[in-house]
Amino acid sequence: MHPDLAVIAGEYLRDLLGQSQALERTLNSFERSAALERIAAGLHKGKFQRIVLTGMGSSFHALHPLSLQLIDRRHTAILAETSELVHYKNRFFGPGTLVIAVSQSGRSAEMVRLLKVNRGRSSVIAITNTPESPLALQADVAIVTQAGNEFSVSCKTYLAALMALVWLGDALIGRDLRRTRRDLKKAAPAVKLYMADWESKVRSLLEKLKDIRHLFLVGRGASLAAVGTGALIVKEAARFPAEGMSSAAFRHGPFETLSDKTFVLVFSGDRKTRDLNLRLLRDIQKRGGKAELVSEDALFPAFRLPATPAWIRPILEILPVQMITLALAAQAGREPGRFEVVVKVTTTE
Repeated sequence: MHPDLAVIAGEYLRDLLGQSQALERTLNSFERSAALERIAAGLHKGKFQRIVLTGMGSSFHALHPLSLQLIDRRHTAILAETSELVHYKNRFFGPGTLVIAVSQSGRSAEMVRLLKVNRGRSSVIAITNTPESPLALQADVAIVTQAGNEFSVSCKTYLAALMALVWLGDALIGRDLRRTRRDLKKAAPAVKLYMADWESKVRSLLEKLKDIRHLFLVGRGASLAAVGTGALIVKEAARFPAEGMSSAAFRHGPFETLSDKTFVLVFSGDRKTRDLNLRLLRDIQKRGGKAELVSEDALFPAFRLPATPAWIRPILEILPVQMITLALAAQAGREPGRFEVVVKVTTTE
């Protein structure tokens, strides 16, 4: 007998179902910014020797696609957790550094310290969901998402931040933002399409994840955003241990843990390394582990993504993991996303 899904019908589920509307509101709020255009012009003229991308938790993981976009344009882009940046890498702060800081609250302990440590030495571009936050008020440029209030686990704010980072990246590299807006209009309908039959997806996952004790999420490139955030939200929303890592790293040790109690979710990613990810999937299955692929042509419906342009894929890749959190919570008979120990905004380092 399958668990009763009534237990998962709470605030977290409502937030998940509101993600497409959050994306629509966020896209509609984007405007051209003279301050952002000045920073972009400075970047093209060589004013900044490096771009430091920073955040904590899902805000940090969301920066993976932008870092790759900037590196492809021959910029020196450095990913650093804010906690490490302010304590161990603070020599980066200076006029030659552009800081891109992501924080849904804009007032976490690490972001508050970043503003104190920086003291205006580096230009700061903020991505936040909170316009009155210290980060938004003190940044040189603030792109404010319109995800609305969020119960606990980052979902609406994460997707909205990913969308804002696409907008920001295109602004920095000088892409026509009218075209960017047209492209991003495809994101909200794709999310809505995937979520339309969420209940059948969760029910299919109840059987798929039955008796699983170890969960891994693996991928490469831009998919590392979903890998890192996915492992985090499985722990937060379902209180189930999960580990996220690159597909290559999984072969360096974790491969030894494979059994019929292990489930590995492999993100197919883009063409550059898709064949490598497919090979890993087959090797896991040969060694007795359970594994499935997240892709536009995945065999398992819950892991099949709507077909969209490559730059929208990171927004969609987290959706199957959200379904996993619901299924694992239903199996455990608990409401997903209701915190008992942690809080929504981390104010203590």
